[in-house]
Amino acid sequence: MILDADDERILAGEQGETRAKMLELLIALGKVFGAERLVPICSAQVSGASYKTIGEYGLQWLNTLDAKAVVPAVLNPIGMDRGRWEEMGIGKDFAKKQQDVVAAYGRLGIGLECTCTPYYLKETTYGDHLAWSESSAVSYANSVIGARTNREGGPGALAAALVGKTPCYGFHLGKNRKPQVVIDVHVATRDWTVADYGALGYRAGNLAGNRIPFFTGICPDRDQLKALGAAMAATGAVALYHVKGVTPEARNNDFDIHGLEKIPVELREIADIFKEVHVDAVALGCPHCSPEELKTLARLLAGKRVKKPLYIFASRGVIDANRDVVDTIEWSGARVYADTCMVVSPVMEKYGSIMVNSGKALAYVPDMCGAVARIGTTEECVQVATE
Repeated sequence: MILDADDERILAGEQGETRAKMLELLIALGKVFGAERLVPICSAQVSGASYKTIGEYGLQWLNTLDAKAVVPAVLNPIGMDRGRWEEMGIGKDFAKKQQDVVAAYGRLGIGLECTCTPYYLKETTYGDHLAWSESSAVSYANSVIGARTNREGGPGALAAALVGKTPCYGFHLGKNRKPQVVIDVHVATRDWTVADYGALGYRAGNLAGNRIPFFTGICPDRDQLKALGAAMAATGAVALYHVKGVTPEARNNDFDIHGLEKIPVELREIADIFKEVHVDAVALGCPHCSPEELKTLARLLAGKRVKKPLYIFASRGVIDANRDVVDTIEWSGARVYADTCMVVSPVMEKYGSIMVNSGKALAYVPDMCGAVARIGTTEECVQVATE
């Protein structure tokens, strides 16, 4: 791998042992995937932030590191809202360990915004090279924004944050971003909701596997694109997709899709995903809610009171910037929590069945929460929570 003079100095230990070890990790990763060089990044997003997933050994490893991030970096969601964990019902032992994990990342200069939607907090633009970890964030960055990132593991993303570079392979290279399969949607989508696109992604992830799909027959907005990509990343390994006439690279490139496998998707395949299941709790915000999604929830909950637990998750920055909207939501008895989500928080493990409006959550809740999952539209979720 070609290294520049700065890389050589880091590798020689001139900037400390931790940064040298982190560069060694990136070089090893690059060699595995055939990268010829490192590429500077604009930002990093680091997973392995919830104590539920990182555990005691991960925390011990973090505490051995001694360096500071050199690019803007944030954390993936953690296991609790840092300011309201007692209200959530989180135990003191878990809370202490979770706070220790956050403090360890803070010592490394990682920003303590704990979110799977970092694109709502810092402007990310077309062509930016990134080192992001969370599957839905990677999908959104690559597909909706047109930035460039592989799905980094937690240590790789942390290493990239501390060094400021990542191996240049995979989706950092334009030649690897071309469509590989066509998914032709034979459904009228004009009135589709976020949940419908989540269900489509749930199905399409299974169809595409790890290939780059090119969608025809749909015209989603940004929240719907978020739901589509998040679900495909959960049920398949889709980190980049294109939508004809909608996503930036599909607009900017004349992709040759002739000769690619073409897979039709019919209404029945989507409708079958919406199954009736008894619901103990409702959880929304996987990925974290956008400002527009919070405004929709405030409108739907206006004048209503929740009868079943209704959890809503968003980044702290989005919550703070929309405080009046959040106050309206919480007047109903629903709770809007920052820093965490239904997948990585132990609070959801006490429920036997959870209703969501997300294909990603539909895929993850059974394994991560040990609960039966049901998907519905946002309106249906609010109805179930308030009826």
